[in-house]
Amino acid sequence: MNTTRIDPTIFDTLPLDRDPVSVRRRIEAMEKLLERSFTLPGTNRAVGLDFVVGLVPVVGDAITALMGSWIVWEARNLGLSRWQLARMMGNVGFDAALGLIPFVGDAADFFFRSNTRNLRIIRRHLDRHHPGASVVEG
Repeated sequence: MNTTRIDPTIFDTLPLDRDPVSVRRRIEAMEKLLERSFTLPGTNRAVGLDFVVGLVPVVGDAITALMGSWIVWEARNLGLSRWQLARMMGNVGFDAALGLIPFVGDAADFFFRSNTRNLRIIRRHLDRHHPGASVVEG
């Protein structure tokens, strides 16, 4: 039986600097932890802590909302506009509000990935305003 484990050293190599490249790496690592940490057996669908911790009523959704809010805080430090920050907080708030509804919230965490949406907003901003922070994936 092949089990996928979260690498505990994933955050050891992340820089703590405030430059856009370092911030981007930290945000991408947090998004991966929350949304794509491991593959759900039998579904071949990547899920993360947002889905797993969200199974715990109220407390789990509050924890993942706080972790998602950290991404928004980092985005604020990057200089995203108020409109972009409002959209990002709306994504986190919508995810948290749905999480309060039993079963519906669990399904929402499986399909609505607020942190991935927020990462997309941040990437667009960084690609436009800090082109040196772009990462070429191949």
